[in-house]
Amino acid sequence: MTLATSIVPADPQRDALVLQPWLADPHAAFWGMGDLDVDAVRDYLASVVTDPRQDAWLGLVDGVPTFFAETYDPAQVLLRGIHDALPGDLGMHVLIAPPGGEPRHGLTDAVFAAVMTWCFDVLGAQRVVVEPDARNDRIRRKNLRAGFTELRYVAIHEGDHTKTAVLSVCTRDDYARSELAAVAAPALARTGISA
Repeated sequence: MTLATSIVPADPQRDALVLQPWLADPHAAFWGMGDLDVDAVRDYLASVVTDPRQDAWLGLVDGVPTFFAETYDPAQVLLRGIHDALPGDLGMHVLIAPPGGEPRHGLTDAVFAAVMTWCFDVLGAQRVVVEPDARNDRIRRKNLRAGFTELRYVAIHEGDHTKTAVLSVCTRDDYARSELAAVAAPALARTGISA
């Protein structure tokens, strides 16, 4: 599959209408934001983009909004006191739009690879850190295919609830040697990733 993938800074005014139905879809249940209306999503995005310790990104595939990513400083946001952050650590979340229309084989691999490449090559990460919900088997399998090492279960307080997460890390070399990089690299190499 050939995909033209680009990642741009999220804009709360522009992107809340796009993101709200993605978050409300059952496949995004682990984000815990399914009950937010458009105004609440706009407020959430604004809180992320105005915080110097984190960023929000809209991903486009062939010019169409297809995924959302967040990056953050794990020493200061979400994992403070939980993760022994090293210089160059970058926290990451990714959400792919709900399935619709004709399935595109390999889309999630290509999107995940684009986000990982973005984190390393554009944002300068030395190591990407993730903390998926321990029950989210699909993303945990994707993380392992991308070269992540699961370190341990941790309790993360989010608003009025606590989730059991699996703290996981991936270096540039881990990713380069991963199954996901091998599968997705040809499509990304043909199209490139633009900032």
